[in-house]
Amino acid sequence: MQHKTILLITLLILAPSARADKAALNSAIDARLEDTWQIALKIWDWAEPGYQEVNSSALLSGMLESAGFTVERGVAEIPTAFVASFGSGKPVLGILAEFDALPGLAQEAVPEQTPRAGNGYGHGCGHHLFGSASMLAGLALAERIKAGEMPGTIRVYGTPAEEGGAAKVFMVREGLFKDCDAVLHWHPGDRNSAGDPTNMARISAKFRFRGKSAHAAGAPEQGRSALDAAEIMAYASELLREHTPDFTRIHHVITAGGKAPNVVPDFAELYYYVRHPDAAVVQDLYRRLLLCAQAGALATETELEVENLGGTYNLLSNDILTEITVRNIKELTSITYTDDERQFAERIQKTLAAPVDLALTSQVIDREGGVSKGSTDVGDVSWVTPTTGFRTACWVPGTPAHSWQATAAGGTTIGRKGMELAARVLAATAWDLAHDPDALVRAKQELDRRTAHLRYAPMLERNQKPPLDYRNSPDEN
Repeated sequence: MQHKTILLITLLILAPSARADKAALNSAIDARLEDTWQIALKIWDWAEPGYQEVNSSALLSGMLESAGFTVERGVAEIPTAFVASFGSGKPVLGILAEFDALPGLAQEAVPEQTPRAGNGYGHGCGHHLFGSASMLAGLALAERIKAGEMPGTIRVYGTPAEEGGAAKVFMVREGLFKDCDAVLHWHPGDRNSAGDPTNMARISAKFRFRGKSAHAAGAPEQGRSALDAAEIMAYASELLREHTPDFTRIHHVITAGGKAPNVVPDFAELYYYVRHPDAAVVQDLYRRLLLCAQAGALATETELEVENLGGTYNLLSNDILTEITVRNIKELTSITYTDDERQFAERIQKTLAAPVDLALTSQVIDREGGVSKGSTDVGDVSWVTPTTGFRTACWVPGTPAHSWQATAAGGTTIGRKGMELAARVLAATAWDLAHDPDALVRAKQELDRRTAHLRYAPMLERNQKPPLDYRNSPDEN
């Protein structure tokens, strides 16, 4: 009883100080919030493809460097990847920052589908907000380290090409996370939630067929159609779906298939994703998909070339870290819409298949759980260091990711409010972890338990290089 009394008195003495320190943390965010929003808008406007985010990466890393961070650029043989560090010693706390855009989602910041002129890319997953909020949290935390109020090292990891490029997998393989005590991430969404559900492991690959061109009417027998090979592979993979484990996802696009119907196509390309919650199952499914490709080449007498773009593991949740994140997001969430934002949101809702209550922006969904149907290379990070994440309402409730509606909201103050909340939650969670070494020990123990009978090995081919041109058109490859 005496020990409990002493502990309670200690907590009562420290609590006002802790609140004051977090108030200083939030003041640091307030001071940089407008500048950060302008940075997010620039990245939204640039909308750069994966591995080609030259301006976005330079802007974020440059801001960190100007604030005293030591920045290492071009890590893991990726020109747009960087690691920015401030402070010294333990604990080492990482914050992930993404900034790549998606093809086909160019959109003005208006509530009607209005494509923007430019490269055709748009931030339909909100990574302009992701990278900017992570940078902002890092800057605020660095100020507290510099003031002597927070121990350890804060690292902001600039991680390109999350959308299919698997950059973090190459960064993990390079050992860039091996000394981290914990890694934090977040993601834009249509509501606020904390706690990582597990998700789908994934392998992506491009299958290229090369045949012989000929006049499709005058000399068809002299041609060997690469398009036929691609169509055979696509049909075989559709039949494969019936004989796969539950929760399997196989999807593809045909990125090249000829230029004119009267010319036998001598080149065709398909781009595939294979997903399942278990990485081992994904690897076997990919083996079977290769057989479908080989069948197409064999039947059409064409040559097959396969480019494995890398695989990502499923996320491993961490209950110890999640408890701290949940506490902070519940304490800090207070998103409400202005009249203009509500009018924008109501017009967006008219375009949605399943609109939901706008009041969700001020609520928090506690500990998502279950299996998310998406994939992310954050999964690989979570297998090597304790990792936790959350989502904030950057889009109108009911908005699906990878949509023009998400791109539009991300360019408005609705996106700004979600970005601001994310920066505050990241900073508060990192602050709590830096001052609670026991939580970090227990988080590591939890990770060790989860992986005790599993062996992590990146789903990369031997000596595989980052696919820096994976967003190029087939003609450019």
